[in-house]
Amino acid sequence: MPSDAEQLIAIRSQALAQIADVTAQPKPSYVIDGQRVDWTEYVASLRATVEWCDHKIADQQPYEIQSWGAT
Repeated sequence: MPSDAEQLIAIRSQALAQIADVTAQPKPSYVIDGQRVDWTEYVASLRATVEWCDHKIADQQPYEIQSWGAT
């Protein structure tokens, strides 16, 4: 089973691929039988997913805290 970091990287890659696909051939938003399809909202959602993954991946990176004491 893939680790959390591997899953986040995979989700990010899939979202970026979807963005590339949707924006390569833009489609108009429409309503059919009462169901609304809004491509702009969909791309915004995908971008939010990428940003969320970026934050989660960054949170898993090692970090160093530096502090100085008063003398």
